[in-house]
Amino acid sequence: MRWERLFADLEAQLAAGERRELDDEVAERTRRERALVTLDARLASAVGTPVVLGLVEGGPGGARRVQGDLADLGDGWVLLRAPAGRDLLVPLAAVATVGALAPSAGPGAPAAARRFGLGHALRALSRDRATVAVRLRGGGAPLVGTIDAVGADHLDLAEHPEGMPRRREHVTTTTTVATAALLVVESRR
Repeated sequence: MRWERLFADLEAQLAAGERRELDDEVAERTRRERALVTLDARLASAVGTPVVLGLVEGGPGGARRVQGDLADLGDGWVLLRAPAGRDLLVPLAAVATVGALAPSAGPGAPAAARRFGLGHALRALSRDRATVAVRLRGGGAPLVGTIDAVGADHLDLAEHPEGMPRRREHVTTTTTVATAALLVVESRR
């Protein structure tokens, strides 16, 4: 009788040890898989949902946050559809935090919804002759105008009054802006 209890106790200890080992292995594998998930993948899995982006510096109106539905993203940028109906192109380098993001994406999630980078997105705005408000790191009033050209690391903005088309007589100045200084490019259509 004593032997049976001793053997039962040993079996229980062995089973508990095996359960602990399995739990430890599952936890380690979970941590390892989470370590493979990039912010791009998390954002790609959230396209179509509302998010709040905390910016590295003050954004529109001095706010440190912009929010809207995550409409699209690509290599180094996200596009938000803001509640006011304007589109906000935000370089990922200007994003410090993301609020209201879905809990997780698996490691197999796409790295980016679009393969093209920020320069391509800016060139599309230039091609469409869209009036934009460019907000820069360091604050200050936004630069309003039309993007004339996009280089490898900069853009040329023909500044003109909002609501006026980009015509020679409306252009007040042309400003070259380093893309590294971009905080938010807001479509003003």
